Amino acid sequence: MRNLLMKVSYDGTDYNGFQTQPGGNTVQDVLEHAIERLSGEKLKITASGRTDAGVHARGQVFNFYTEAKIPVERWCSALNSRLPEDIVVTDAWEVPLEFHSRREAKRKTYRYTINANQFPDLFHRRYQFHHHGRLDMAAMEEGLRHLIGTHDYTTFASRHSTKPSHVRTIYEAWIEIDTSMCRPGSRDQGVLYAYLTGSGFLQHMVRIIMGTLMEVGEGKRTPESIKTILEAKNRAAAGPTAVSKGLMLWDVEYDLSSFAKPDFA
Repeated sequence: MRNLLMKVSYDGTDYNGFQTQPGGNTVQDVLEHAIERLSGEKLKITASGRTDAGVHARGQVFNFYTEAKIPVERWCSALNSRLPEDIVVTDAWEVPLEFHSRREAKRKTYRYTINANQFPDLFHRRYQFHHHGRLDMAAMEEGLRHLIGTHDYTTFASRHSTKPSHVRTIYEAWIEIDTSMCRPGSRDQGVLYAYLTGSGFLQHMVRIIMGTLMEVGEGKRTPESIKTILEAKNRAAAGPTAVSKGLMLWDVEYDLSSFAKPDFA
């Protein structure tokens, strides 16, 4: 018996999220089917966390137990030949049997993308939210800083959250702006990338944060109001939930220093 850890990227547009659910058509379902076709084993994988319908991943991580004798270095290519082109396994690693990809995750980073140019980007429309008006991006970044630290994030959690505690830690949060596609003399503002790194995130947490920050950018709220909104511990105090297609699970970090492959992020 071996415990294999893998990293996978996927375009979540056509899936009902990562985690298996009654309606089917999830990334987990497709991965498990590919593993079954490869190894003959009908098994369940364990991921670092779930992503909702329409949310993408650059660095989702999962593990599973296998009796297959396939060398670890052959798993990625073998699985990718059995996966649709919107799911790609990029790394595989044998880890101790007790390793659990969700419990042992140390930090997770999400990225949310807002296209603040005048017109949508046809070729990135599946991964960006296009904002039609002007945004005060400096105010948004100032507001984001109020969320750093250890807090009760009930305000920014889905009303359907079943977690016993909404206390989480955001270690870092920052905004990067790419103006490379801005047209001279236009009102283009560039593409805004908001990154949040934390110990873990609640259901819809990043999307609610971004929906609220966009209201700051529109001048409907002040940057300082984010602190008051956070302290309210009331979902009604925050802004709308931003659309799912702008969200990407960017990275999941582990302490893998004792393992054989130091290049795994």
